[in-house]
Amino acid sequence: MNRLIQSGLMFGNLVHVTSPALVERYNRALKHLTGKTTAQTDFHIDISGFSPEVGDELDDPLYLNHNGVNRQFILLTTQQKTAPLLDAKFSTSRDILRQFIEANESQLFALTAKDAVAGELVNTVFDVSNPERLFDIHTIRIEADTTSGTVRDAEKLGALVDRFKTEPDGWHDDVLIAEMITLAKRTGDVVRNPVRLKQMEFRQANFHTTHFGGMYVFRQVEHPAAICAGDAVPGLPIAYTFTLQDRNKVAKFLDLNGLVEPIVKARGIDASAILRQKMDFIVVDIAQEAEIDLTGATRRDIRGLARRYSDRLPPEWHALNQLVQWAEGDATWPRIASDHPAYFYTLRASATPDASLVNMLLSELSHKDIRQLYICHKEAFYAAYRGWTDTKRAYVVDFLTREYVADKAGAREALFGHDAPLEEPAPIRDDMVARVGPWGAVRR
Repeated sequence: MNRLIQSGLMFGNLVHVTSPALVERYNRALKHLTGKTTAQTDFHIDISGFSPEVGDELDDPLYLNHNGVNRQFILLTTQQKTAPLLDAKFSTSRDILRQFIEANESQLFALTAKDAVAGELVNTVFDVSNPERLFDIHTIRIEADTTSGTVRDAEKLGALVDRFKTEPDGWHDDVLIAEMITLAKRTGDVVRNPVRLKQMEFRQANFHTTHFGGMYVFRQVEHPAAICAGDAVPGLPIAYTFTLQDRNKVAKFLDLNGLVEPIVKARGIDASAILRQKMDFIVVDIAQEAEIDLTGATRRDIRGLARRYSDRLPPEWHALNQLVQWAEGDATWPRIASDHPAYFYTLRASATPDASLVNMLLSELSHKDIRQLYICHKEAFYAAYRGWTDTKRAYVVDFLTREYVADKAGAREALFGHDAPLEEPAPIRDDMVARVGPWGAVRR
């Protein structure tokens, strides 16, 4: 994984913590939340404050996410809002944290100038050892405060100020005044500069979870269903349950709920270019099987390999080629049914609030499209990467660095036409590999 880390495709855009003051604040928050501290003086954190170096030191990749639910977080700076969420157990968690930071940015900026803000994404479920418990998660509420309780004290001081202003004898209540002075020393002037974080709740209707081998839960659609990435989980409290291998059922589900559209019929994109790129990725798989060195391979080289190994090209490649010919007006419409291995390569999410979740699902159903897999489902990408030959790894990293990282916004707009999960990659110091190990937070 060293190559991914050094190119910024893994652990990208983490916040680098080196200041002794920030390290001390982090330790106070860590002690407050978990009872643990770190001896690290130089580490990186994600949007939730999770550090792969600290996780490696504590031998606990879930030190801020016990049982994989009710994720805790540590905010040292509002800059964390653009960082990724490593090893996310729920697809909604990063967006919830980002919205919380953005909605309270000015307040958090003031609070983190003096202290760390520690908190938790709270729901009524504390253990999901039983899969049915996943369906008891409906609302996520955020609880947060500084380690010294500034927000709590500010609320208390505000209530005392109201008493002071409204009670007839407030001016003569020495105990009240003394308590106000004591709290004000810790909180500052809450009248001129109120310290208050917005009470925020988020509905978790449709989501992906890594629990139970991976599961997509769609509750807020016309025809609800759960789609399991591994074996089917029996007895779920939802109308339908099937697996990624039930391709006809998955296709019908997506179509009935209006969650997908054919790439060739989508507006504002170059469908032929997208399909040709998917075909190239399929050829890369053939090259890996043939043990061909792909170092420095261009698109022309890849298409040359397609001609050279035409007898090995799978049905996906031929079906996509027919679709490209139709799109360019050189052939009749090809019939690609849902049981065809190319079917899900021909789709993208339609413009719904669940577009990013659907694109994540589609990336698992068309896993040879390494670009979509990387953009939409990084954990699945990293898992696939481990099983590739070194030549394919080198080609994929070179391609993503050159074709995607160079223009992330343009590539995403061309592919999806609307938002998809974006974690801005940024180069990271080489010594992180030595300190965390090549697998870091994604070890299993």
